[in-house]
Amino acid sequence: MAVQRPGGGPAAAERPPSPPAELAPRARLVPAFAAVYRAQLSRARVARIPLLFVATFQSVGIMVMMRGVVHAGGGEAARSVVAGSSVLVVAFVALNLLAQYFGQLRASGGLDHYATLPVPPAAVVLGAAAAYASFTVPGTLVTAVTGCVLFHLTLVNLWVLVAVVPLAGAALSGLGAALGLLAPRQEIATLFGQLGMSAALLLGVLPASHMPAPVAWARDALPSTYGVEALARTLGSGATHWAAVGADLSVCAAVGVCSLAVATWAYRRAACR
Repeated sequence: MAVQRPGGGPAAAERPPSPPAELAPRARLVPAFAAVYRAQLSRARVARIPLLFVATFQSVGIMVMMRGVVHAGGGEAARSVVAGSSVLVVAFVALNLLAQYFGQLRASGGLDHYATLPVPPAAVVLGAAAAYASFTVPGTLVTAVTGCVLFHLTLVNLWVLVAVVPLAGAALSGLGAALGLLAPRQEIATLFGQLGMSAALLLGVLPASHMPAPVAWARDALPSTYGVEALARTLGSGATHWAAVGADLSVCAAVGVCSLAVATWAYRRAACR
Protein backbone atom coordinates (compact mmCIF):
# COMPACT_ATOMS: atom_id res chain seq x y z
CA MET A 1 0.00 0.00 0.00
CA ALA A 2 1.45 3.36 -0.99
CA VAL A 3 2.32 5.77 1.76
CA GLN A 4 0.10 8.84 1.71
CA ARG A 5 0.80 12.31 3.01
CA PRO A 6 -1.69 13.87 5.39
CA GLY A 7 -3.00 15.93 2.46
CA GLY A 8 -3.46 12.82 0.35
CA GLY A 9 -0.46 13.43 -1.99
CA PRO A 10 2.14 10.83 -2.92
CA ALA A 11 5.07 10.23 -0.58
CA ALA A 12 8.11 12.43 -0.98
CA ALA A 13 10.24 9.34 -1.53
CA GLU A 14 8.31 8.56 -4.72
CA ARG A 15 9.04 11.97 -6.28
CA PRO A 16 11.99 12.23 -8.69
CA PRO A 17 14.96 14.03 -7.12
CA SER A 18 15.46 17.64 -8.19
CA PRO A 19 18.53 18.27 -10.37
CA PRO A 20 21.57 19.77 -8.59
CA ALA A 21 22.09 23.49 -8.89
CA GLU A 22 24.62 24.52 -11.48
CA LEU A 23 27.83 26.17 -10.32
CA ALA A 24 28.84 29.55 -11.59
CA PRO A 25 31.19 29.43 -14.58
CA ARG A 26 34.89 29.67 -13.84
CA ALA A 27 36.34 33.13 -14.33
CA ARG A 28 38.45 33.71 -17.41
CA LEU A 29 42.17 34.31 -17.06
CA VAL A 30 42.37 38.00 -18.03
CA PRO A 31 39.51 39.32 -15.83
CA ALA A 32 40.65 37.13 -12.94
CA PHE A 33 44.23 38.37 -13.32
CA ALA A 34 43.04 42.00 -13.32
CA ALA A 35 40.98 41.42 -10.15
CA VAL A 36 43.84 39.73 -8.29
CA TYR A 37 46.28 42.40 -9.47
CA ARG A 38 44.10 45.25 -8.17
CA ALA A 39 43.51 43.49 -4.86
CA GLN A 40 47.21 42.76 -4.32
CA LEU A 41 48.23 46.27 -5.38
CA SER A 42 45.86 47.96 -2.93
CA ARG A 43 46.77 45.56 -0.12
CA ALA A 44 50.53 45.90 -0.49
CA ARG A 45 50.69 49.62 -1.28
CA VAL A 46 51.10 50.84 2.29
CA ALA A 47 53.29 47.99 3.53
CA ARG A 48 55.65 47.79 0.54
CA ILE A 49 56.47 51.44 -0.07
CA PRO A 50 58.90 51.63 2.92
CA LEU A 51 60.55 48.40 1.73
CA LEU A 52 60.88 49.84 -1.77
CA PHE A 53 62.66 52.85 -0.26
CA VAL A 54 65.02 50.44 1.51
CA ALA A 55 65.69 48.56 -1.75
CA THR A 56 66.44 51.79 -3.62
CA PHE A 57 68.63 53.15 -0.84
CA GLN A 58 70.52 49.84 -0.73
CA SER A 59 71.18 49.84 -4.48
CA VAL A 60 72.30 53.48 -4.52
CA GLY A 61 74.55 52.79 -1.53
CA ILE A 62 76.21 49.90 -3.38
CA MET A 63 76.94 52.17 -6.35
CA VAL A 64 78.42 54.85 -4.10
CA MET A 65 80.63 52.22 -2.47
CA MET A 66 81.74 50.79 -5.82
CA ARG A 67 82.51 54.28 -7.13
CA GLY A 68 85.63 54.24 -4.99
CA VAL A 69 87.07 51.24 -6.83
CA VAL A 70 85.52 51.48 -10.31
CA HIS A 71 86.52 54.22 -12.74
CA ALA A 72 83.80 56.37 -14.25
CA GLY A 73 83.15 56.30 -17.95
CA GLY A 74 81.81 53.78 -20.42
CA GLY A 75 83.88 50.83 -19.24
CA GLU A 76 82.49 47.35 -18.62
CA ALA A 77 82.88 47.60 -14.85
CA ALA A 78 80.96 50.88 -14.58
CA ARG A 79 78.13 49.62 -16.80
CA SER A 80 77.88 46.37 -14.84
CA VAL A 81 77.67 48.19 -11.50
CA VAL A 82 74.89 50.51 -12.67
CA ALA A 83 72.89 47.84 -14.50
CA GLY A 84 73.29 45.27 -11.73
CA SER A 85 72.31 47.73 -9.01
CA SER A 86 69.23 48.82 -10.97
CA VAL A 87 67.99 45.25 -11.48
CA LEU A 88 68.78 44.53 -7.81
CA VAL A 89 65.77 46.67 -6.88
CA VAL A 90 63.63 44.28 -8.91
CA ALA A 91 65.26 41.28 -7.23
CA PHE A 92 64.67 42.67 -3.74
CA VAL A 93 60.94 43.15 -4.27
CA ALA A 94 59.99 40.56 -6.89
CA LEU A 95 62.14 37.69 -5.62
CA ASN A 96 62.81 38.26 -1.93
CA LEU A 97 59.50 39.76 -0.81
CA LEU A 98 57.37 37.54 -3.03
CA ALA A 99 59.05 34.40 -1.66
CA GLN A 100 58.27 35.61 1.85
CA TYR A 101 54.68 36.48 0.90
CA PHE A 102 53.82 33.08 -0.59
CA GLY A 103 55.65 31.29 2.23
CA GLN A 104 53.56 33.20 4.76
CA LEU A 105 50.39 32.61 2.73
CA ARG A 106 50.98 28.88 2.70
CA ALA A 107 51.88 28.70 6.40
CA SER A 108 48.84 30.71 7.51
CA GLY A 109 46.34 28.82 5.36
CA GLY A 110 45.72 31.80 3.11
CA LEU A 111 45.93 29.57 0.04
CA ASP A 112 42.63 28.01 1.11
CA HIS A 113 40.91 31.35 0.48
CA TYR A 114 42.23 31.56 -3.08
CA ALA A 115 41.44 27.88 -3.67
CA THR A 116 37.73 28.53 -2.99
CA LEU A 117 37.55 31.34 -5.54
CA PRO A 118 36.54 30.48 -9.13
CA VAL A 119 39.78 31.87 -10.56
CA PRO A 120 42.50 29.99 -12.46
CA PRO A 121 45.69 29.31 -10.48
CA ALA A 122 47.70 31.16 -13.12
CA ALA A 123 45.69 34.32 -12.40
CA VAL A 124 46.62 34.21 -8.72
CA VAL A 125 50.33 33.78 -9.43
CA LEU A 126 50.43 36.32 -12.27
CA GLY A 127 48.37 38.88 -10.36
CA ALA A 128 50.56 38.73 -7.26
CA ALA A 129 53.76 38.74 -9.31
CA ALA A 130 52.66 41.73 -11.40
CA ALA A 131 51.59 43.69 -8.32
CA TYR A 132 54.94 43.18 -6.59
CA ALA A 133 56.89 43.91 -9.78
CA SER A 134 54.96 47.17 -10.23
CA PHE A 135 56.50 48.54 -7.05
CA THR A 136 59.98 48.25 -8.52
CA VAL A 137 59.49 50.75 -11.36
CA PRO A 138 60.19 54.02 -9.46
CA GLY A 139 63.15 52.59 -7.52
CA THR A 140 64.73 51.08 -10.62
CA LEU A 141 64.43 54.35 -12.53
CA VAL A 142 65.89 56.40 -9.66
CA THR A 143 68.77 53.94 -9.26
CA ALA A 144 69.56 53.89 -12.98
CA VAL A 145 69.55 57.68 -13.33
CA THR A 146 71.65 58.13 -10.18
CA GLY A 147 74.14 55.53 -11.38
CA CYS A 148 74.50 57.07 -14.83
CA VAL A 149 75.21 60.47 -13.29
CA LEU A 150 77.60 58.99 -10.75
CA PHE A 151 79.59 56.97 -13.30
CA HIS A 152 79.28 59.45 -16.21
CA LEU A 153 77.24 57.11 -18.40
CA THR A 154 74.74 58.07 -21.08
CA LEU A 155 71.08 58.58 -20.17
CA VAL A 156 69.85 58.38 -23.77
CA ASN A 157 68.97 54.69 -23.81
CA LEU A 158 67.38 54.35 -20.39
CA TRP A 159 64.04 53.85 -22.13
CA VAL A 160 65.09 50.20 -22.42
CA LEU A 161 63.99 49.89 -18.78
CA VAL A 162 60.45 49.73 -20.17
CA ALA A 163 61.35 46.22 -21.37
CA VAL A 164 63.93 45.25 -18.75
CA VAL A 165 61.75 45.85 -15.66
CA PRO A 166 58.70 43.74 -16.68
CA LEU A 167 60.75 40.92 -18.21
CA ALA A 168 63.25 40.68 -15.35
CA GLY A 169 60.37 41.19 -12.92
CA ALA A 170 58.43 38.29 -14.44
CA ALA A 171 61.43 35.96 -14.28
CA LEU A 172 62.30 36.88 -10.70
CA SER A 173 58.68 36.99 -9.52
CA GLY A 174 58.05 33.50 -10.84
CA LEU A 175 61.19 32.25 -9.13
CA GLY A 176 60.27 33.98 -5.87
CA ALA A 177 56.72 32.61 -5.91
CA ALA A 178 57.97 29.08 -6.64
CA LEU A 179 60.49 29.25 -3.78
CA GLY A 180 57.82 30.46 -1.36
CA LEU A 181 55.30 27.80 -2.41
CA LEU A 182 57.73 24.87 -2.49
CA ALA A 183 59.51 25.67 0.79
CA PRO A 184 58.40 23.29 3.59
CA ARG A 185 58.28 26.11 6.16
CA GLN A 186 57.88 29.86 6.15
CA GLU A 187 61.38 30.36 7.57
CA ILE A 188 62.87 28.32 4.72
CA ALA A 189 60.99 30.47 2.18
CA THR A 190 62.45 33.61 3.77
CA LEU A 191 65.93 32.06 3.64
CA PHE A 192 65.52 31.15 -0.03
CA GLY A 193 64.41 34.69 -0.85
CA GLN A 194 67.39 36.20 0.95
CA LEU A 195 69.81 33.84 -0.79
CA GLY A 196 68.29 34.64 -4.18
CA MET A 197 68.63 38.37 -3.60
CA SER A 198 72.24 37.90 -2.45
CA ALA A 199 72.97 35.95 -5.62
CA ALA A 200 71.46 38.75 -7.72
CA LEU A 201 73.67 41.23 -5.86
CA LEU A 202 76.96 39.36 -6.11
CA LEU A 203 76.52 37.96 -9.62
CA GLY A 204 74.82 40.97 -11.18
CA VAL A 205 76.89 43.90 -9.97
CA LEU A 206 80.36 42.50 -10.61
CA PRO A 207 81.60 42.34 -14.24
CA ALA A 208 81.38 38.92 -15.83
CA SER A 209 84.96 39.08 -17.15
CA HIS A 210 86.30 39.32 -13.59
CA MET A 211 84.66 36.07 -12.44
CA PRO A 212 86.10 32.53 -12.48
CA ALA A 213 84.43 30.05 -14.80
CA PRO A 214 82.24 28.21 -12.20
CA VAL A 215 80.90 31.51 -10.88
CA ALA A 216 80.25 32.71 -14.43
CA TRP A 217 78.19 29.57 -15.06
CA ALA A 218 76.11 30.30 -11.97
CA ARG A 219 75.68 33.86 -13.23
CA ASP A 220 74.35 32.57 -16.56
CA ALA A 221 71.78 30.44 -14.70
CA LEU A 222 70.40 33.43 -12.76
CA PRO A 223 67.25 34.82 -14.47
CA SER A 224 68.11 38.46 -13.80
CA THR A 225 71.50 38.19 -15.56
CA TYR A 226 70.00 38.72 -19.00
CA GLY A 227 68.13 41.82 -17.91
CA VAL A 228 71.38 43.17 -16.46
CA GLU A 229 73.26 42.43 -19.68
CA ALA A 230 70.59 44.06 -21.83
CA LEU A 231 70.65 47.23 -19.74
CA ALA A 232 74.45 47.33 -19.50
CA ARG A 233 74.84 47.14 -23.29
CA THR A 234 72.83 50.35 -23.69
CA LEU A 235 74.79 52.44 -21.18
CA GLY A 236 78.00 52.78 -23.19
CA SER A 237 78.88 55.89 -25.15
CA GLY A 238 79.63 53.96 -28.34
CA ALA A 239 77.33 52.19 -30.76
CA THR A 240 74.78 49.91 -29.11
CA HIS A 241 74.46 46.35 -30.43
CA TRP A 242 70.68 46.16 -30.44
CA ALA A 243 70.66 42.61 -31.77
CA ALA A 244 72.47 41.45 -28.63
CA VAL A 245 70.11 43.51 -26.47
CA GLY A 246 67.13 41.87 -28.16
CA ALA A 247 68.65 38.42 -27.67
CA ASP A 248 69.18 39.06 -23.95
CA LEU A 249 65.61 40.30 -23.55
CA SER A 250 64.28 37.28 -25.46
CA VAL A 251 66.11 34.92 -23.12
CA CYS A 252 64.79 36.88 -20.15
CA ALA A 253 61.24 36.60 -21.51
CA ALA A 254 61.58 32.84 -22.08
CA VAL A 255 62.93 32.32 -18.56
CA GLY A 256 60.04 34.44 -17.23
CA VAL A 257 57.46 32.23 -18.95
CA CYS A 258 59.12 29.08 -17.59
CA SER A 259 59.46 30.42 -14.04
CA LEU A 260 55.83 31.59 -13.94
CA ALA A 261 54.73 28.17 -15.24
CA VAL A 262 56.70 26.48 -12.44
CA ALA A 263 55.16 28.89 -9.91
CA THR A 264 51.66 28.04 -11.20
CA TRP A 265 52.39 24.33 -10.81
CA ALA A 266 53.74 24.94 -7.31
CA TYR A 267 50.57 26.88 -6.43
CA ARG A 268 48.35 24.00 -7.58
CA ARG A 269 50.48 21.56 -5.60
CA ALA A 270 50.35 23.64 -2.42
CA ALA A 271 46.65 24.49 -2.70
CA CYS A 272 45.58 20.86 -3.17
CA ARG A 273 47.33 19.62 -0.06
